[in-house]
Amino acid sequence: MQRLWVSGYRSYELSIFNNKDKRVEVIKYALKNRLQRLLDDGQLDWIITGPNLGIEQWSVEVGLELSQDYQLRIAMIAPYANFSQHWNESNQLHYQELKDRVDFYASVSNQPYQSPQQLKNYQQFMFEHTDQALLVYDTECPGKPRYDYDFIKNGQKNKAFDLQLIDFYDLQDAAQDYLEENSKDF
Repeated sequence: MQRLWVSGYRSYELSIFNNKDKRVEVIKYALKNRLQRLLDDGQLDWIITGPNLGIEQWSVEVGLELSQDYQLRIAMIAPYANFSQHWNESNQLHYQELKDRVDFYASVSNQPYQSPQQLKNYQQFMFEHTDQALLVYDTECPGKPRYDYDFIKNGQKNKAFDLQLIDFYDLQDAAQDYLEENSKDF
């Protein structure tokens, strides 16, 4: 069984504040292409991701779409209970919709946020329960994914664990390909 930890930038780190933004389509296109390659190569059974706005939720959406054609299951794991409690109503509704559609949902901690240790415990859980990771992250533009990137790089010293990145150059290439395929929509 091949389990992939997917994470990356939060939507606000990419200055995306609306899921109708055309950049979301390009990011999802890039995710879909990478995930499809793993599926076609028999290297993916589960997408395991968090509930954060941005790459994590978009990867759930892409995974749900791909699961119509592939034997693919999706798990959403929150670092702590009541994860979305401070979000606006629209974001909470979307989160709940995704939570209801995934194959598995759980929180690493059953307590609401109390300390950064819960986030470290989450990283450890994700690393121990996956075989590989895909981060939408550019090392030249640090943001929140840097914490996962650094954790994984450190963990690779003791565990064979494949880490793939989709960086901003990859996203630019995906945008070009997407534009060529969908020029009438742009």
